[in-house]
Amino acid sequence: MPYHSTNDLPDNVKHVLPEHAQAIYKEAFNSAWQQYRDPDERRGDDSREETAHKVAWAAVKQSYRKGDDERWHKK
Repeated sequence: MPYHSTNDLPDNVKHVLPEHAQAIYKEAFNSAWQQYRDPDERRGDDSREETAHKVAWAAVKQSYRKGDDERWHKK
């Protein structure tokens, strides 16, 4: 289920990531959702949605890091 806007993101994403990081997450999720539509493309036993969420978090972590204050900060 691709996300049409950052408002559609799960609460555990919206409540912890800054706005720009949410946009990165959404775009990465949507791209992975398209890329991994074929079960043979996925890794292991993960569902399409689980794979897309993992890809999205990995994309966010390229530009953001979680600080000691438990908030996400641009690198």
